[in-house]
Amino acid sequence: MFKDDVLSLVKRVPMGKVTTYGEIGKALGTTGYRSVGQALRRNEHPIVIPCHRVVCSDGRVGGYCGKRKTDKKTELLEKEGIKIVNGRIDLEKHMFRF
Repeated sequence: MFKDDVLSLVKRVPMGKVTTYGEIGKALGTTGYRSVGQALRRNEHPIVIPCHRVVCSDGRVGGYCGKRKTDKKTELLEKEGIKIVNGRIDLEKHMFRF
């Protein structure tokens, strides 16, 4: 299933790194980054499957657990050592590619 494939990839993103919805889509051979977001929205085990490490392609933090909980997502990322300035992450520094 697509959702399982997405979640399997997200588990590979190490602490202190992020990836984007588009990178996950590309790794799965699709341009459907919104479908990736929908799969993450259905993540029943946040933290264990670290969907907080998936951000927008322009570095914006994006939503968390299907909501616009950017404060919680920001808090989790900052605890992992990711610096967020004006709601954005430096993807050059923190990007994980598959």
